[in-house]
Formats: sequence, structure tokens, C-alpha cells
Amino acid sequence: MPAESSYDCIVVGSGPGGYVAAIRAAQLGMKTAVVERDRVGGRCLNYACIPAKAVLRVADVLQEIRDAGDFGIKTSPPEVDFDAVMARRNKVVETLTSGVSGLLRKNSIELIEGTGSLAGPGAVAVDGRQLTANTIVLATGSVPRPIPGTEFGGRVIGTEEAWALSKLPASLAVVGAGASGAEIASAYARLGTEVRLFEALERVLPTEDADISKLVDRGLKRQRISVHTGTLVRDVESRKTSVAFSFGEESGEAEWMVIAAGRGADVDSLGLADAGVGVAASGLIEVDGAMRTSVAGVYAIGDLVPGPALAHKASEEGVIAVEDAAGLSTHPISYIDVPRATFCTPNVGSFGLTEAEAREQGHDVVVGKVQYGAVGAGTVYGDRSGLVKIVGDRQYGELLGGHIVGSRATELIQELVNTKLLEGGYPEVARTIHGHPTLSEALMEAARAADGWLIHG
Repeated sequence: MPAESSYDCIVVGSGPGGYVAAIRAAQLGMKTAVVERDRVGGRCLNYACIPAKAVLRVADVLQEIRDAGDFGIKTSPPEVDFDAVMARRNKVVETLTSGVSGLLRKNSIELIEGTGSLAGPGAVAVDGRQLTANTIVLATGSVPRPIPGTEFGGRVIGTEEAWALSKLPASLAVVGAGASGAEIASAYARLGTEVRLFEALERVLPTEDADISKLVDRGLKRQRISVHTGTLVRDVESRKTSVAFSFGEESGEAEWMVIAAGRGADVDSLGLADAGVGVAASGLIEVDGAMRTSVAGVYAIGDLVPGPALAHKASEEGVIAVEDAAGLSTHPISYIDVPRATFCTPNVGSFGLTEAEAREQGHDVVVGKVQYGAVGAGTVYGDRSGLVKIVGDRQYGELLGGHIVGSRATELIQELVNTKLLEGGYPEVARTIHGHPTLSEALMEAARAADGWLIHG
């Protein structure tokens, strides 16, 4: 086997899971290659997470300008230059993907373009080229899934295409009110698009705590989004310039329909069956706590395996996989404690158990809730309606879950995650001095509420 085809570690996929795994492998002294069939950075950096946040940031700025009068600033009505919005989106993507390419070069990681598949023990085939490695990490991510009775094509698109539209649409129908659907609806509605948001379950963000979902629903409706929960979309017909559909007893039409109702593992090209890699009925690859598959030397991470389909979760799994391969001691991820972030307006940040889940599991549940308006920063910064909710177990003051909706929720949640990781509880948060005036004081007050001695409220 030629030297240039032999490696210590081959990572298939260069998204947040794959490129982080490759860099960590190189740091541990492994000769490493990354196989990528599309663009460095994977779907997250090129089509999903980063483009989404770039467009959402534009909507946030636009809303701040519209609200400037509340702060004594007079402005002319702002206009959206959608071509410039997309140009900035592309620049953000290019900057970050170029940065990842630079990191790969810095760490002497070879980038191999092509489609990788397992080709026997310790082997990966890339478009006819045979590579070998003691460690193989599968990190190919996920692909969109249509709802029953529909297929992608024409005016029916997935979330990735929604963030890359060439013109600002006059109207959108968004199917699925999870994180991705809520973000798309919130961004485009504020940019001026007429948006209908559909969810088959009974509330938006159905996996979040019920109190959080209620406030998000209210916030989305304030953005003039027509929200339809407990509603199935059917009879979808993609036409030349629009999509026709039915929902409940009504019919509707929109310029585009965005399906944001779920994704599946991107495994079709990996040759898992021939390699003997175990796959669950869900379509996800079976792994243990060190990300090992059923085949020795083959690991799988990210959206290919169980757990939340989140970029930061994939990155940590990549680190665990290659550290295990290098013989280091690793620990399984507590997936329930992985922070979750939704960047619609209002923002949502959460981790751990919801109140309902905690009660179902038999905990002696205690809840502390505080609105942003209870602390000075909420009024100063113009967000009094945000909410911090802490779910704990009374016996030992255990922090079971944290749920925040409002400005900077996606940043604020990390404090509660860190407290749990460092084996603290809500009494420790309650007695930790927080800067004043900051939104983080609302976390302290919610913890005090859970501990029975709320000051501001």
C-alpha cells in the first residue's frame, strides 16, 4: 500500500463533528485524513447552522431598528436589501469554512475530495482509491426527510434551501415548528414575508418545556406569523410559481413550502451492511459510550448516532472517539445535559429535564420561575417578557433542568449547564454573586425561587 494511502485515522465527513475529530486526532499524533464529497465544513457551516444564524442576525438588527423609537432614537423606516443579506450570508460562510480549511492545513491533515465508504477491515474507498487506517470515524451527518405524501422538488424545499433563496419570498408555508422551523418562520416574517407555520403536535417547540413553548408561540404570533398547531398539512401540489396545500378544513397557497419536520442519518453511501456495522431500526448507527460501532476500529458520531442532532454534540463525540482510539480514558456523554439552543425570536436555551419529564420520572420536583422584568436589566434592555425556569429535585437541591426564553437565552443557559457539570445545584446558583444589572441575575433569582427565598418577585 503506498504511503500516501495509509493513515492512522480517516474521518469521513468534515462537518463540526468530523473536522473537530480530525484536529484532535492530529493533536494526539495520528497521521490523519478527512474525506469530504462536498465542501469543507459540511452541511452545518455551508447550508444549515451558520447560514441560518447569519440571516437571523439580519432579522434581529432589523427589529432593533424598528424598535429604536422606544429608546428615543428616530429612524426612517428601514428597507431590506435581500441581495445584500445573501451576500453577507455567503461572506460569513466563506470566512468560517476558510478558517476550517486553514485549521486542517495547520494540523497537517490531508483533505481528500470524494465519497468515502467502508471497504473491509481498516479500509476506506474513495471514488476507487483505496485508503487504510487503524481508526475510521464516520461523520457524514444527516439528510432532510419529507412529510408523508410529499417529496422535495420544485417549490417544496428543505431547510437548507430556505436559507439560500435568491429572492425574498412574498409568502412561506413552514411545516414543522421545531427549532429549525421556528427559526425560518421568525427570520422571514421579520424580513417581510407572510408566514404560515404548521405543527402536527399540540404546541410549537414541542420538545421544550410547556411554559417555554407558550411564550414562544406568543412571540411568533407577535411577528404576524400564522401559527397552526395540532394541524397536518396534506394534498401538497407544487406548481410553477407556488405551492397549493390543505390543512384542517382549509386550503392554502404559498410561494414556497419549507419542510422542517425531521432529518435522517446520511448513511446510504457508507457501505454499512457490507462492513457489518450495526444499525438500529431507527436508521441510526449503534454505538457505545466511546462512540465505537460493532466493527473494531470504526467509530460513528453526530447525526449518525442516537442523541440530539446538534453540532456541538457531534464535536464532543468526535473528540471522545479519537481519544478512545488513542488509548485515553473517556466518559460517555450525558445527552440530557447537552445544551439546546433555538435562535428564533424570542431565543430559547435549555438543558436537562422539563418539568413534566421530571415529574414522570418520580422526582420530588421543585420549580423556580422568574421573568426578565424582575431584574433591572430586563427593563433597561427592553425585554421584560423573557422567562427563566429552573427544575430541581428538592431532596438534595439537584439541578434537573434549566429553561430560558428571551434575549440572550442561548448564551445564558450555559451557566446552568456548567453548574450541573461541576456538581452544583440550584442552591449554589442562588448564592453565587451575579453582576448587576445583567440578565444573568434572572438565573440567580429563579434559583432562589426554587430554593424558597425569591427576593425580586
